[in-house]
Amino acid sequence: MVRALKAADARKASPEDRLRKLAELRIELLKLRLQAGIGTLKDTAKVRSIKRDIARLQTVIRESSKKE
Repeated sequence: MVRALKAADARKASPEDRLRKLAELRIELLKLRLQAGIGTLKDTAKVRSIKRDIARLQTVIRESSKKE
């Protein structure tokens, strides 16, 4: 099972760490999509989990930008 990123953990992180993690997740999602395309993806639930983590991070980033 993939450990989901918690919104509270994302809020505690620095803005630079949030952006770095977002970039890492987007790269991971790209790799998973490529694996799915060629048929070598084993854990299909990981795609959904990564997409949700990306959405969670984007939400936290947007919240913090609106506060400023």
